[in-house]
Amino acid sequence: MSKPRELRELTDDALLHKLAEAKQGLYNLRFRNATGQLDSSAEIPRNRREIARVATVLREREIAAAEALAAEEQR
Repeated sequence: MSKPRELRELTDDALLHKLAEAKQGLYNLRFRNATGQLDSSAEIPRNRREIARVATVLREREIAAAEALAAEEQR
């Protein structure tokens, strides 16, 4: 489980890679849950929160880039 502060230190490529890994992990958890092989169902919400954290940091960067571009255009 990564903290938002740790995620903000990563590059965009690293965040995208982490997001893809987390989504694949969630898929695997759901599959294991459906087949009755999941030991702890609490893993699913934890994984979903990790995905949300990474997506939030990526979106923050996207908004910051758009605002910087708009500021440049106004000059």
